Amino acid sequence: MPVRWIASNATYANSFVYENVLIDAGVLPMAVEPYAAAIDTIVITHAHYDHIAHVKEIARLCGDAAVCIHEADAPGLADDARSLSMVFGGRSPGIVPDTVLADGDRIGNLRVVHTPGHTPGGICLYGEAERLLFSGDTVFTGGSFGRYDFPGGDRTALAASIERLSALEIEGLYPGHGEPALRGGGRHIAAAREALRFYG
Repeated sequence: MPVRWIASNATYANSFVYENVLIDAGVLPMAVEPYAAAIDTIVITHAHYDHIAHVKEIARLCGDAAVCIHEADAPGLADDARSLSMVFGGRSPGIVPDTVLADGDRIGNLRVVHTPGHTPGGICLYGEAERLLFSGDTVFTGGSFGRYDFPGGDRTALAASIERLSALEIEGLYPGHGEPALRGGGRHIAAAREALRFYG
């Protein structure tokens, strides 16, 4: 199953379409429109504004797609302080999610992996069969990782989350910012683990 990458601009986060799922919703609705008919679920990896800015409009565009987010980050969909929306000159969408997620839940062929550290309710989505990971802002290609100096961030939790991800078999790595890695995703995660250990 191909992954469709909807690239971010300098300010907002990547979105990805996989099967009937849109991962993150910071991009403009017009960028999602070509895929709208196939999307019935939107999964938010964490509630920072650059990942949620247009979730209300995109959900409507996709026929009232269900919005899903981890329970610990769900308040950020309506709380400007938690979403950091004022940093971006915006306001939180002001919505309640349709589904709150927990570690181990499944969204189609993807498993929710709770990866706190960047935010308390950050998640990744792991596809075992295809060995792919949608990593949000937990870890990026090139061996980098999400900031933990925002409110709710926790370096120790982030290190534990990346350690957990390093145990998974991952080829395709699809991060919240930057370019995806179609091969060797596990090496990027291992590099991020070492970078956080020694330089974080």
